[in-house]
Amino acid sequence: MKPPRAVAALFVLAALVAGCGPGADGGSAKGGKAMHLQQGAERADAILQETLGAVRPELKWNHGPGGSAGCTKGLAGAATGTGAADRIITIMTIVSEQRRDSLLGMIEQAWKDRGYTFTHANKSRKVPRIHASTPDGYSLSVEVGGEGQVFLQAATPCLRDTDVMEPATKPNTPQRKGPFPQRPDERDEFWSATTPAQQ
Repeated sequence: MKPPRAVAALFVLAALVAGCGPGADGGSAKGGKAMHLQQGAERADAILQETLGAVRPELKWNHGPGGSAGCTKGLAGAATGTGAADRIITIMTIVSEQRRDSLLGMIEQAWKDRGYTFTHANKSRKVPRIHASTPDGYSLSVEVGGEGQVFLQAATPCLRDTDVMEPATKPNTPQRKGPFPQRPDERDEFWSATTPAQQ
């Protein structure tokens, strides 16, 4: 089932605002050739998978409603021939409030180890979030929603515009029915525990 248009539009807008900053010249790939948007989306998928791989115990996850749109410039919104895309991972494991700091800490450490720059952090107990950027201009975020949902997002910089395919990576839990965002429903002995994690 497709997500409500307003929800999808908000995620695309977030990708464009984040994506048309660093790297807005169309990016580059090995050999000096400009990277196109499909390649950028695959790179965003890889970043998200690397992030998930750094989290232990393993989280159950699904793809969220990513999107793409053209980048513009100037007050008139002139076309640039480039576009930006975002990819979203929704965590279906129930992460208790007591274990959120452990999860965010693992992700923060994984990004730090890869040399990513932290651009914003909200330390709210209910809806914390962390934003970072990669050296090649990708914007990343991890955030907790109002009902305990956890989202990972990666947005590309503006790259040579092409069609963008759905992610090729296969989720490790079945896709849920119903409107986005679905509530997490997979219990885990560690992540769902209601006591603070031992240091």
